Amino acid sequence: MMVMWEQICNLIHGLKPVLMMVVASAAFAGVNIFYKLAANDGMSLRVIIAYRLIFAFAFTVPVALLLERNCIPKLNFKMLFLACLSGLCGGSLCQNLFVESLVLTSATFTSAMFNLVPAVTFVLATSIGSEKLGIRTRAGKAKVLGTLIGIIGAMLLTLYKGVEIKIWSKHVDLLHHAGVRHMASSSACKRLIGSLLTLGSCLSYALWLNVQAKISKEYPCQHSNAALMCVMGAIQAVVFALCMEKDSDQWKLGWNIRLLTVAYSGIVGSGLMVTMTSWCVHIRGPLFVSVFTPLSVVAVAVAASLILDEKLHLGSVLGATLIVCGLYAVLWGKGKEMKKQSQLVPAANTSKESESIQISITSPNEEIKELNDSRKGDQVLPN
Repeated sequence: MMVMWEQICNLIHGLKPVLMMVVASAAFAGVNIFYKLAANDGMSLRVIIAYRLIFAFAFTVPVALLLERNCIPKLNFKMLFLACLSGLCGGSLCQNLFVESLVLTSATFTSAMFNLVPAVTFVLATSIGSEKLGIRTRAGKAKVLGTLIGIIGAMLLTLYKGVEIKIWSKHVDLLHHAGVRHMASSSACKRLIGSLLTLGSCLSYALWLNVQAKISKEYPCQHSNAALMCVMGAIQAVVFALCMEKDSDQWKLGWNIRLLTVAYSGIVGSGLMVTMTSWCVHIRGPLFVSVFTPLSVVAVAVAASLILDEKLHLGSVLGATLIVCGLYAVLWGKGKEMKKQSQLVPAANTSKESESIQISITSPNEEIKELNDSRKGDQVLPN
C-alpha cells in the first residue's frame, strides 16, 4: 500500500510542470477575455496596461523581498539601463501593441499571431549575430523552414477569412454589443493594422528575450528581476498613459469589470504566470515551456467563441495551424542544436579527465624512482 502511495505521489510530482503550464495557458486566455470586456466597457487601453503593470509591481516586489532579500545584487548604471529596456520591450511597449491589436481584431487572432515569437526571435538573433544560421545542418534547415511556414500562416490568417465554423450550438455573449461583434470580425484594413501591431508586439517581446538573456547573467535573482522589470514598465506605461489620455475619469476604478481586469491581468497575468513559467523553465528547460505555447491559442479560441461570441473562420484555423507547425519546427531545430552542444561539452570534459588520469598513472613511477635514489644515497652516507 505504501509503495503504491509513493508511486502516486511521484506521478503527481512529475506532472507538476505540465499542470502548471496548462494553468498558465488558461490564465493567458483569461487575460485576453478580460481585455476585451474592459475595452467594451469603455476603459482606455493605455490605462489598462498602466494599471496592469502597477498591480504587477505591487505583487512582485513583496515576493522578491520575501524570497530573495539576502541575495539581491547591487544595481549599477548598466543594470538600470538594461532594466529600463526590459520594462519597455517586455512591459509597456509590448503590452500596449498587443492590446491595441486585440481590440482591432479578435482574441483568437492575436493569440495565434503571437506564436510567431520564436520565428521572430530566430530572425532577430540571426541578424545581430547572436545565433548562427547553420543552413547546411538539419537543425538549421528546420528553423528556416519553420520560420517560413510561420510567416505563410500569418499571411493566411491575415488575408484569408473563409467560411464560418460553428463550434457551439449555444453560447454566452458577454459583450452585448453589435458594434463589438463587427469589430471582432473587422474589415480587411483593421485586420491588416492589427496584424502589423501584433508583429510589432512579437518583435518587442523577442527583443525582451535577448535583453533578459544578458540580465540573467549579471542579475540571476528571478523574482527580483521580474519586480525590477515591472517597476520600470509601470513607470513608462503610466507616463505614456498620462500623456495620451486626458480624461481623468478613465483612471477611476470601481467594483466593476475594470478593477477585475487590471487586478487579474497584473496579479495573475504578470505575477503568478511569470513565477510559474520561471519555475517550469528551471525544472524542465525553456524548450518544454515553449511547447505549451499553442495550448493558449486553443484556450483563447474556445473561451472567446463560448463567452464573447467571436466568430471562428476557416482562414483563422488554417493560419493558426501553419503557425503552430512552424513553431514546432523551429523548436525542434533549436532542440537538436542544444542536444548537440550538450554532447560536445562532456566530450571535452572527458578528454581533460583522461589527461589528468594519465598524469596520475605516471606519477607513482617517478615517486618510486625518487625513493630508490634516496635509499641509495642513505646507504652511501655512513661510509
